[in-house]
Amino acid sequence: MSIIWVILGLTLLVVGGEFLVRSSVALSFKFNISKMVIGMTVVSFATSVPELLVSLQAAISGSPAIAINNVVGSNIANIGLVLGITAMVNNIAVDKSFYKLNWPAMMVYSIVLYYFMKNDNFLSAFEGTILFIGLYLFLIVLIKSTKQEIDLEAIDETLTTVSNFKILLWLAIGAAALFFGSEWLVSGAKDIALSIGVSEAVIGVSLIAVGTSVPELAASVIAAAKQEKAISLGNLIGSNIFNIASVLGLTAIIKPIPVTEPLILTRDIFWMLGFAFILIPLVFIGKKFEINRFKGFCLVLAYGIFVMLLFTHK
Repeated sequence: MSIIWVILGLTLLVVGGEFLVRSSVALSFKFNISKMVIGMTVVSFATSVPELLVSLQAAISGSPAIAINNVVGSNIANIGLVLGITAMVNNIAVDKSFYKLNWPAMMVYSIVLYYFMKNDNFLSAFEGTILFIGLYLFLIVLIKSTKQEIDLEAIDETLTTVSNFKILLWLAIGAAALFFGSEWLVSGAKDIALSIGVSEAVIGVSLIAVGTSVPELAASVIAAAKQEKAISLGNLIGSNIFNIASVLGLTAIIKPIPVTEPLILTRDIFWMLGFAFILIPLVFIGKKFEINRFKGFCLVLAYGIFVMLLFTHK
């Protein structure tokens, strides 16, 4: 029965995320917000809502390890799984903003998160506020420094003419699906962890993390197959920044998160830092400023090793 709850939860998260993104973009058009700003803010935040609700639900229900490792695992999956598979489908070009702004910002956020948790085994409301304010500052710099570098072919033009009633309906469906999806997913995952004898942290960094990354994976593979430029390395890095700043930041503000599983700080977060760091040599080794199919395969292979070690090393 636990597996059924997990499957239903993941399905609702995917459905809810899609409705939320569409309604958010349509609502933004109503206020005459530019497509560029919509892509970098509204869409990015909306696609992080599944992670946010899962982490918040886990923290409130007494499973802080799931709350933290949902984000840590999602960031690992975004690079190892999503970026890797996408590159295997079609080569990904890397622009200069990668090493000038996006990658340094992701590394700073990752290291700051590690410091906050390592310092006292706790992510406080004050630290969550710092993370969230940092996101606001990052977005200001990002919007000012980015002109037309981001291709937004993925934003549906038909959303400019959606009625107010339909927007409200989409918001209601999205909110309900995300709420119940996060609740069922966390509940089912906790039961699975108990039944197979692994920690909630392992389930959080693997099953739940991949589950909440499914929308990004699907969108990335479809875009790559169509040879669209809507999905870029910068977008995935932006997603990782949002996960740390908005998901863990907001969760800690609402419900401070204790670090209950030592392996989060001695193993899991170092995998997250490692996957983030390895992007620099990958971009410059071989053909510069490109993540090709071979590099993508290496990322997926590394992710497979990570998951294997999770379940073989207690």
